[in-house]
Amino acid sequence: MAAFVDFQRVSLAYTAALERAGEYAVEDISLSMDKGEFVAIVGPSGCGKSTFMKLTTGLKSPTRGTVTVGGAKVTGPLKIVGMAFQAPNLLPWRTTLDNILLPLEIVEPYRSSFRARRAEYTERARALLATVGLDGYEHKFPWELSGGMQQRASLCRALIHEPEMLMLDEPFGALDAFTREELWCVLRDLWSARRFNVVLVTHDLREAVFLADTVYVMSKRPGRILSRRDIELPRPRELETTYSDDFNALVLELRTQIGH
Repeated sequence: MAAFVDFQRVSLAYTAALERAGEYAVEDISLSMDKGEFVAIVGPSGCGKSTFMKLTTGLKSPTRGTVTVGGAKVTGPLKIVGMAFQAPNLLPWRTTLDNILLPLEIVEPYRSSFRARRAEYTERARALLATVGLDGYEHKFPWELSGGMQQRASLCRALIHEPEMLMLDEPFGALDAFTREELWCVLRDLWSARRFNVVLVTHDLREAVFLADTVYVMSKRPGRILSRRDIELPRPRELETTYSDDFNALVLELRTQIGH
């Protein structure tokens, strides 16, 4: 079966001058992801993890090499992608429900039918809210929600258009440890139920090992793939797994690779 995401010898320099100088943000990346796979990208700060996300989603085009998603070469921004970041970026004048519905209001093909299908989309949003534990918070404003609640709403917004791929850039990095682990379980359950592809960019090696099927380790700039590690811990993974010897051995192995 063909890979759902495929990188072939991909390099990116942000300007022609940087290309002439041989200064690449990422260089010679080759990797593939199966349909429904959960992938984590880890590495030191500035290694090109976020650049990798931009290449995958078509927000940036490679200087060299090709990126293929769903069997088609990526030539521009993909509509099959949902994204969530470290900052939830909820609009303060909109309720939780209206924040989640926002992508359907402004992006085609949903925008043109939004008024006619608003009731249907609202039910979809309410179902997502219930799934992440925010049932009853539809009419709260962002300033009435905790940081963890805001990030749950951000995940709902990223999934409201039922994307085939979810891109997560340090989504839990600003949260306290307890809330972060709660959100790991929320994301685990969302992915288990829907089996969309996930690319998680993170500095947290425990997070990567707990959530991912596969972890890629990137080098210092220019970002290259140093290693690929399959995470063969049985699923579903519970937080108790993070205290096991097998789990901690994987975390230590990844930490050692990043240090090189």
